[in-house]
Amino acid sequence: MNLLKLSWKNLMSKPLNTSLSLLLFALGVGLISILFLLEDQIQKNFEKNLAEVDLVIGAKGSPLQMILSSMYHIDAPTGNIPLKGIKPFFNPKHPLIKSALPLSMGDSYKGYRIVGTTTDITEWYNLSLATGEMFVHNYDVTLGASAARNLGLKVGDHFKSSHGLVDDDGLEHDETPDFVVVGVLAPSGTIMDQLILTTPQTYWHVHDHDHEAETEEVEQGAEEVAVDENHIDDHEGHDHSADDHTGHDHGKDAHEGHDHGHAGAEIPKALVDEDGEQSITNLLLRFKGNSFQALNMGRSINQNTDMQAATPAIEINRLFSMMSSAEYALRILAIVIIFVSGLSIFISLYSSLKDRKYEMALMRVMGGAKSTLFSMIILEGLVLAVLGYILGILLSHGGMYIIGKVMREDYRYDFTGGYMLPNEGWLLLAAITLGFLASLLPAIQASRTDISETLSRG
Repeated sequence: MNLLKLSWKNLMSKPLNTSLSLLLFALGVGLISILFLLEDQIQKNFEKNLAEVDLVIGAKGSPLQMILSSMYHIDAPTGNIPLKGIKPFFNPKHPLIKSALPLSMGDSYKGYRIVGTTTDITEWYNLSLATGEMFVHNYDVTLGASAARNLGLKVGDHFKSSHGLVDDDGLEHDETPDFVVVGVLAPSGTIMDQLILTTPQTYWHVHDHDHEAETEEVEQGAEEVAVDENHIDDHEGHDHSADDHTGHDHGKDAHEGHDHGHAGAEIPKALVDEDGEQSITNLLLRFKGNSFQALNMGRSINQNTDMQAATPAIEINRLFSMMSSAEYALRILAIVIIFVSGLSIFISLYSSLKDRKYEMALMRVMGGAKSTLFSMIILEGLVLAVLGYILGILLSHGGMYIIGKVMREDYRYDFTGGYMLPNEGWLLLAAITLGFLASLLPAIQASRTDISETLSRG
């Protein structure tokens, strides 16, 4: 029987101790591994969606909230800003601004955000079409790859939007025309995969139409009250004829004659030519260079206007710094768990030596060398470490799958446990080293077994 099989049988002779050591080791390895996976995927998602944006302009509020909502779409917008305040940034001859990308937000469809923007977004995020075309008319939409797949929408399909960023049928814009799917984007690995894109003017039409519908309901209600009052007066004074009633008809037929057609079917104008009283949610800017004036533009906007400007790189670094303390605490906890598991392996192997001295003495009598006993105990420690590592990796990647599913439902971001990281290779090396160190002292003790004394005691 070779040493590996013998080591395995020795471990299985005490299943409770072995299971406890394995579980502790797996928990430590799994916790460190899942931290590696989360850190790697969060960082990649944030980096991919930076899109070389130098400055974000929006309504006053939390700058971090503005960055998260406008660039990562994982928070609510801080509000809207008037178009008249940002029109100069659309000027192609602006001395500091290379390009500007408008964003209008606040509506959704089954939890997927609808974003009003321009087709320049394809260049900002290196997007390409899988089918169809980019939105051209108002109420046209182009879907991100994941949004189209998960919603089951294709080119030619129609749907109605909902007010707000949650899936609630009670908030549906019933009085507005349908959105029409005209294209689906190819997967890009960015947040664009999760969005529904349309024109900024579509937002104005949707909410203007809602306002008109509310006004019509109020006016219609007032007219009905007036008709009822006249009806009472007519009955008191004289018999009201059918012809008179027809002449004052404000009923269903008149309402049905009101045009509720595709209100925004026209091709929208450039935003610089639109009414300055209209508004958008955010404006993303790219600078022509890192001049002093460009770097101080954000401060100037914050001090001299009713708007807010924030630099994505600064806010994201601030976010990572806030997260780092919690991540550091979890890593310390994982290291403590692994240390305890290493101590458990040491105690398990060392305590078993007392019960196995006679067996080891017999091995020596049958020709086993001291190095054989030493290697057998070392192998037991290494087997426990490797099995604990494998179990920990399975736990972390399985846990990442569950976490990814929850985060996908809440934030529409894709997280996966379907790949290994280089750091997990180093983690295997650390696990093996710990297994070796935990079994080293018991192995030395085993190799020093006194044959004659042990056999004489029986």
